[in-house]
Amino acid sequence: QVQLVESGGGLVQAGGSLRLSCAASGRTFSNYAMGWFRRAPGKEREFVAAASRSGGETSYVYSVKGRFSISRDNAKNTVYLQMNSLKPDDTAVYYCAAAPVPDSVVPGTPSIYNYWGQGTQVTVSS
Repeated sequence: QVQLVESGGGLVQAGGSLRLSCAASGRTFSNYAMGWFRRAPGKEREFVAAASRSGGETSYVYSVKGRFSISRDNAKNTVYLQMNSLKPDDTAVYYCAAAPVPDSVVPGTPSIYNYWGQGTQVTVSS
């Protein structure tokens, strides 16, 4: 089992920044690719970003490229999502997830992820 706990959400004005953190415990953190997903009210869950097990490979949904950055610290069992230039459309509950895949793989499909956090709310006001 891997337990994931997100933090760092909140209310921010458009154009502002937030950094989300996801702390993992349980099995070896570096054995998992880590992803961030989000679900906005009335919408389907959406892939946001992922980092490979080593952090050397990353992937982003097109709408956040250049604004969001995913990183991980395997020594601290933590993955981060730095979110800059936030827009009202970024308002959602953000979830981190862990996927047991080979290194260099950055999955964007939710079904590949075995473990999920409870989520943290991000609200961007206009």
